[in-house]
Amino acid sequence: MNGAFRFRKPRLFNTDCMNSNTYSIHAKSALFMLLVFRAIAPAIAAETTPSKQLQYWADKAGSQANSDRGKIFFNSTHGKEWSCSSCHGNPPTSPGKHASTSKAIDPLAPSANPDALTDSARTDKWFRRNCNDVLGRECLPQEKADVLSYLISIKK
Repeated sequence: MNGAFRFRKPRLFNTDCMNSNTYSIHAKSALFMLLVFRAIAPAIAAETTPSKQLQYWADKAGSQANSDRGKIFFNSTHGKEWSCSSCHGNPPTSPGKHASTSKAIDPLAPSANPDALTDSARTDKWFRRNCNDVLGRECLPQEKADVLSYLISIKK
């Protein structure tokens, strides 16, 4: 009978690829990929800048941001117990502390914390959570633009 048509017993598991040399190569490849990812992860996370976020929210609001209005908003209460500065400080250039949990908070001003406001998803989450704590609702685009303008204007 011709060897090309020989019947082979099916295997449930391909054990040929499980030798120690192959495993070692796969482990080294995985380690290399992990190291590469860790090296580029900060660049991926910092996908925006505070100025780009300010422009985005000013465009959404349909008007220019005002840092003076943002400062007043940041340091005032709005019908609830806390203001933004209750946790982030006034000015927000030093580490803050959450008013109820006492959890440490990194400085919010980009001049004091270069990583602040460089990840749009994190910034959006920050606005959702903190606006609800301070206002009891989502911040309006104009309020977000004004606060961002104030934070960007702060010099360390």
